[in-house]
Amino acid sequence: MTVYEVTAQLPEIAVVQERARAMATLDVIMCREPSLRYYSFDPVWSETESVASMADGSGNDYSVVFSSAGAFARGFDHESPMTPWAEDLLRLWSGLVDSVPEVFRPFLSEPAFCEHDGTLRATVCFWREASDAGWKSGVVDLPDQNNGDADGASWLFDVLVTGTAEAYREFAEEYYEMAPDLKAIQHVLDRKPLTHAVVGLLNAERRLDDLHAHIAQIGYPV
Repeated sequence: MTVYEVTAQLPEIAVVQERARAMATLDVIMCREPSLRYYSFDPVWSETESVASMADGSGNDYSVVFSSAGAFARGFDHESPMTPWAEDLLRLWSGLVDSVPEVFRPFLSEPAFCEHDGTLRATVCFWREASDAGWKSGVVDLPDQNNGDADGASWLFDVLVTGTAEAYREFAEEYYEMAPDLKAIQHVLDRKPLTHAVVGLLNAERRLDDLHAHIAQIGYPV
């Protein structure tokens, strides 16, 4: 699955945003240490924008910026043949950002998303303006890759695209070595208010009373 399949399967912006918020909430419950969490969500990244992020601790990451203009996403797979680091002089893959709409172009030089020289940290990029009927990406000549994931889009955005309790639990089993309850995961994905029971089913070592401040920062209902 490449960026073209990802953009074809992603739901509308509002659904993606709330799914990302729920995934970040699940990670707060699963992991006590903020620096070790895989998914995060900042509803006040700026005065007008919120950001969903992923970082796996091994040099791979993504960011999705949400605003009244729509949504802009970039992801980086450090093992992708499309990495800007493929040559001595950092350079984005041809076509990756050429057709990014003007309203999103400031993100191409946003320091939080760029390497030390200002090059966008990306092997995959896609977006959707508020008036668009679907998600879009640049016209990219993808390198041959036996697994069909040359740009890293498939595994980077897998849980966000799939959006199921099963997908999150599979991730949690691999990353956190824990198997949270499927119904409890679905409870969060459905954005139902957190309860002591749900938190306990997700992680028996966590207590709702200890999570209020962290969950409030994400903007999830308690």
